[in-house]
Amino acid sequence: MTMKTNTNFHLLATLLVVLLIGTLSFEVCNGAINGTALRLKFYNATCPKAENIVKTIVEDNAGFNPFLGALLLRVHYHDCFVRGCDGSILLDPTSESEQVELQAEPNLSLLGLDVIEDIKTEVEKACPQTVSCADIVALAARDAISAPFGRQMWEVPLGRRDGNVSLASEAIANLPSPSSNFSALLHLFGHKGLNLSDLVALSGAHTVGIAHCSVISTRLFNFTGKGDTDPSIDPTYANFLKTRCSANIKNIVEMDPRSATSFDNSYYKNLILRKGLFESDASLISNTSAAMLVNQFQNASVFFVEFARSMKKMGAMDVLTGGQGEIRKVCYLRN
Repeated sequence: MTMKTNTNFHLLATLLVVLLIGTLSFEVCNGAINGTALRLKFYNATCPKAENIVKTIVEDNAGFNPFLGALLLRVHYHDCFVRGCDGSILLDPTSESEQVELQAEPNLSLLGLDVIEDIKTEVEKACPQTVSCADIVALAARDAISAPFGRQMWEVPLGRRDGNVSLASEAIANLPSPSSNFSALLHLFGHKGLNLSDLVALSGAHTVGIAHCSVISTRLFNFTGKGDTDPSIDPTYANFLKTRCSANIKNIVEMDPRSATSFDNSYYKNLILRKGLFESDASLISNTSAAMLVNQFQNASVFFVEFARSMKKMGAMDVLTGGQGEIRKVCYLRN
């Protein structure tokens, strides 16, 4: 079999796998994304500079922060999985008794919010109260990941409006946990209208970024309460992590060994080698159908296509449009 034939075979196999597991198409049609009022070029008439302002500020910041893509992608994920992509992750509490999403434990380590505010400030100067914080979050995540490639890695239909409800309890209930098993992940993603292919593709975001040792300490040092290590992790990799984390659980480790600042498909190659950092990562090869997709996503072209598709799908989850919600003047304050 020639290399060209082999490549075509793998691409065909990927399509067959996706069809077999029931992946649903979620395409941009006639400028609008199916099932929502989001559309491309939404601000062309009302704020034509908006997308370029986002891109410029993100690229300027990405120039001195190689982890910016990971940070802003995480903000986008954590926003969309709670009440949909409505910018509620950005809200500050207005009283001592109010507990907002940002105060939930999974969100305490979120970074990059200052970049979102910088963008909002400049966009407000150009087009007051026109562009939502939710749209800025979606655009910034895409542009930060895309910056090293010099091209847009996925399209971002726009038209989201900002929500004014933000509850810490909902963040805890809806955000995937690094210790989740496969069944829990599949259930959570399914509840959001995402399927198996989306789960495996979006997990690929762990190809960039870092994590604190505290998140994996139980997996390394006390997995079953007996001072043991999770047997699903490669022993050599586990020993490396133990060396890094034994001194201080506040130390950091790369989520994708030796490739934590590059958005690529090495995450999937490491999964096969049992070098997934989190239990949730390792769980993807515990299921036959998910493992088939992990194998297919070792082809970078296939991964990029599927990641783009799933990001557009996730970015349209439970969005507020039209007369719903509001357009905040400041992202961390309700109007």
